[in-house]
Amino acid sequence: MLLAIHGGAGNRKPFKKHLDMIRQALQAGYEIMTKGCDALSAVVEAIAVLEDSGIFNAGTGGVLQMDGTQRLDASIMEGNGLKAGSVIGIEGIRNPIRAARLVLDLPHVMLTNVGAGRIARAHHLARLRLPTEDEIARLNKIKKSDIEEMKLYRRYFSTVGAVARDLDGNLAAGTSTGGVRAMLPGRVGDSPIIGAGTYADNELGAVSCTGTGEQIIRIGLAKELCMNIRCESPRKAAKLSLKRVVAMGGNAGVICVTAKGGAVIMHTTKYMASGYIIKGKTVIGEFFGRTRSPE
Repeated sequence: MLLAIHGGAGNRKPFKKHLDMIRQALQAGYEIMTKGCDALSAVVEAIAVLEDSGIFNAGTGGVLQMDGTQRLDASIMEGNGLKAGSVIGIEGIRNPIRAARLVLDLPHVMLTNVGAGRIARAHHLARLRLPTEDEIARLNKIKKSDIEEMKLYRRYFSTVGAVARDLDGNLAAGTSTGGVRAMLPGRVGDSPIIGAGTYADNELGAVSCTGTGEQIIRIGLAKELCMNIRCESPRKAAKLSLKRVVAMGGNAGVICVTAKGGAVIMHTTKYMASGYIIKGKTVIGEFFGRTRSPE
């Protein structure tokens, strides 16, 4: 069994609380796999812990859009039957990853707020609190001084994601985000898009991405990385795909678990709070660029 998690790639050094929460999420997801749950359940549980923490740009900690509303995105995919679920711009729901999991069991793959919100409320998913006065004040300050999207990208990404391989060799991946602070309502990044921010295929691998969403979408980073694994090592496959993102003017980070049980955590930014747990051993860090291979 193997579980890897990221808390977003960027150029701002993660605090201790970010790394501690990565550890908690890893332990929560891995523990349920040891009790017989599948990789999909582990991914949902791990990401939900990060969403609940309020310290990442996902779930409770999701940033406000230009109009002062939190709209959250998430996606999840399992590698056995290639089933996937995605929610876009969901409002008032604390754990969009759980909403995406509900969508996975429907005939559809992707739902926006109208449908996704109704399903989440029907299943009594936990609700988000309203933005505080301080959060509104910070948004207004940004709107007046620095709303250029790429400047915000360079500061910090704190999208969260997880990938897992269970005892049966099944793979799963998931990603959750609040988007970009002060972004225009309606903007969609890579996180809820299957093949861009999230992808899983038992014959290839499972990938969750973080970074400049527009560039990640344009190359279909998660799916491309999986396809590269057909011919290359996980490390080289990640390098090839990330190089393409950089060539387009973007930055990104990836976590990947392969069909054979290898893994890679890699990013083009200075930092990426992330970690993995395998055979009960946990490794947490703010910088990764190495692979872990079973060979």
